[in-house]
Amino acid sequence: MGIFMSAVLPAVLTMVISYLLGSINSSIIFTKLFSHEDIREMGSGNAGTTNVLRSVGKRAAACTFAFDFIKGVLAVFIGRLLFQYFAAAYPLAGVSSWEFVQYGAYLAGIFCVLGHDFPVFFGFRGGKGVLTSWSIILLIDWRSFVVVIVVFIVVVLLTRIVSAGSISAGIAFPICTFVFNYLVDYRMFQIGSPTYCVLTMIVALFLGGLLVGKHHANIARLRAGTEKKLSVKKH
Repeated sequence: MGIFMSAVLPAVLTMVISYLLGSINSSIIFTKLFSHEDIREMGSGNAGTTNVLRSVGKRAAACTFAFDFIKGVLAVFIGRLLFQYFAAAYPLAGVSSWEFVQYGAYLAGIFCVLGHDFPVFFGFRGGKGVLTSWSIILLIDWRSFVVVIVVFIVVVLLTRIVSAGSISAGIAFPICTFVFNYLVDYRMFQIGSPTYCVLTMIVALFLGGLLVGKHHANIARLRAGTEKKLSVKKH
């Protein structure tokens, strides 16, 4: 009963709440509100901010951007609160409270992105999770967020192709996690534990791999030289 209350229950609650929150796909909702169409049947067919910007316009894209970012923040906040509460009420031997709460943040991040990519409310056809992943990274480790954003901006400025920037950022995230969590925090400052470093690397590889995998069609177009450059529908 102890392990259930201290670890299993907060994990299950975090997964369910974060997945359902992630499943609220704002690109589909705001496109319906602004144009009465399904964003998945427009433009590239992706339920994401870039396609909304191209196919619907700036206002719908701004609303989508804000909501997708905020829901990642909310998911991590809820995950941390749940793990913090259960850590205080039912302490888990051998795990520091800081690490335990961070596990809640990472778990919330995974399931929020899964909800965004495969939303139960919209037939499991969602977006690619770029903005939601960014907001999660920001709350988990601002250092990784800064590097990921810089990589994205530099690549987009050089290519004017959003997908190229997103893919590059997805590749950068696991690298940043290894550098900051293991080489800097653990090796230099003795913060965290080997278990924490391994688990966070697994999460970072999963999120980065999922983001890159969701861009498989974009990767094919990039190789063929047919990927569209950034454009905006002016209304």
